Amino acid sequence: MNWRPRLVALDIDGTLARSGTNDIAPAVHSAITRAAAHGTHVVLCTGRSLIGTTPIADQLDLPGISLCSNGAVWWDRGSRAVLRRTTFSPGPTIAALRELLPGAVFAVEQTGVGNMSLGRFRTGDLWGVVTLGTFSELAAVATPRLVVRWHDRTPEELAFAVRDLELPSVAWTVDHTEPWLTAVPPGVTKGSALEELRVHLGVAAGDTLAVGDGHNDVEMLRWAAHGVAMGQAPATVQAAADSVTDTVLEDGLATVLSRFFPA
Repeated sequence: MNWRPRLVALDIDGTLARSGTNDIAPAVHSAITRAAAHGTHVVLCTGRSLIGTTPIADQLDLPGISLCSNGAVWWDRGSRAVLRRTTFSPGPTIAALRELLPGAVFAVEQTGVGNMSLGRFRTGDLWGVVTLGTFSELAAVATPRLVVRWHDRTPEELAFAVRDLELPSVAWTVDHTEPWLTAVPPGVTKGSALEELRVHLGVAAGDTLAVGDGHNDVEMLRWAAHGVAMGQAPATVQAAADSVTDTVLEDGLATVLSRFFPA
């Protein structure tokens, strides 16, 4: 294949690393290094908060901008500066979901620090410092990202519970591996953020590649000239992609990148 992308957008959990870890397989690390060495913009585009993204960016030694919190936070690794932080008021969303999902716990991102939570999350769920707060305290935080875990439920139960949910003041997605919902400001998606960044970088629309595995990656996969879903991605995510690679356990991302940036 002669085509080689000039901008590669990569999800982290379930794509670049096993979900919830910072463990990058050697083959994946090498493939990303080769892509960057060709002058391609390698962009981390993740639902993780900034504080959860930085260990991955630093391991890979990637220059440039990472898009965190599904695109609500733009971070420059070179200057270590937050370039953009789009926020919303989480109170109405928390109130609606508390009624719909009894027993759920909530956390609002405090960028670069951690989270304030209403209820206790499982160990390892949240990156950074976690402080407990009241509903009023969480509602008063202008945040780029609200996350919700529905304890003792399955991802399928969560998806069913919110099937008719309308939250006009946020953009939201549910996870396919955990009973987890993420809400960000309205109009913010990985795809919309990447389009702004593509224009800023001067990369042609036809020179973009994206790889992901979750429901929050659908807009990103559709945005790219060539979108690739991981092998373990749900059928709806695979349907949004142009092709499907191996699973994260099989180093599927390395397989994709090696097509365009061979060793």
